[in-house]
Amino acid sequence: MATLKDVAEKSGVTVTTVSRVLNNRGYISEKTKAKVYAAMKELNYQPNEVARAMTRKYTNIIGIIVPSLLHPFFNTALNFFEKYASQYGFKIMVCNSNRCREKELEYIDMLKSNRVAGIVLCTRSSDMDLYFDTSFPVISFERMVSDTIPGVICDNYQGGVLAVQCLANSGRKRLLILSGSVEYHLPADDRIQGFVDTCKKSGVEGIVCPSSERQFENRDYSVWIENALTDNPGVDGIFATSDVIAAQVIQVCTAKGIRIPGDISLVGFDDVELATLTTPRLTTIHQPIEEMCRYSIQSIVQKLNGETVPVKMILPVSLVKRESTENT
Repeated sequence: MATLKDVAEKSGVTVTTVSRVLNNRGYISEKTKAKVYAAMKELNYQPNEVARAMTRKYTNIIGIIVPSLLHPFFNTALNFFEKYASQYGFKIMVCNSNRCREKELEYIDMLKSNRVAGIVLCTRSSDMDLYFDTSFPVISFERMVSDTIPGVICDNYQGGVLAVQCLANSGRKRLLILSGSVEYHLPADDRIQGFVDTCKKSGVEGIVCPSSERQFENRDYSVWIENALTDNPGVDGIFATSDVIAAQVIQVCTAKGIRIPGDISLVGFDDVELATLTTPRLTTIHQPIEEMCRYSIQSIVQKLNGETVPVKMILPVSLVKRESTENT
């Protein structure tokens, strides 16, 4: 069975360097890390995770708590969480809360009891700071949950601004925003505010139509969308605060004989793979999911190393033009 010393000799570095790579401590160049990991693979070296955890007081696992495994946004995010956790020598443990607060708290207790290195939290609860001391590496992803837990988010307000500008610049005058439930503080709240403010500045009508809690939980938007179109005749532009909602708008409009973009121009939000699979393909606000995941994992590592991380990191969004809006 290969030892730490064997890995060091094979990779041409010291035992201390191998240990630092395994424990993710201090700066190690990517070239050196690659040599060590290559030697480990060639020698089939298996680190003793239990012993390592006893030494450093935490395992090489980062817990990721998400509200859904069915939503394309979180599917995409989990792929990038795994990618960047692996680059730092960590594994991820995925916990699906199904938007249930009790489950979230159970998972937090379970992850902390199992001495995970840190937790990335995506929750609608606003009092998460009650469950963590300031030294524990926890990062809020996609939304802010308290003033003390660092968060990595995108510029949701600017997303609303860009969506309205896109629709207004193509001559649309009566705009509708279809958003998630406003019963919780969600990223869509800022998207709505950006939409409302920019409609006023642009001199176009802006109508806000949030989903109910039940519709938001079940992701069954078709009846809600049909009612929104019936209740607001003459709408010629729609901003959907997720690509999932936008895709269902296309389904409803197609069934009703409404042309997109001929009759209604449509802008989504997220820019997940789904946006390229609809007919027409979705114009959407690109949320920098990969960069958000990278910064989240990086922040966990920085906190483990005793470094300070920003309380709020806001990444820019951008408009991706496709066929659901007219060319201008």
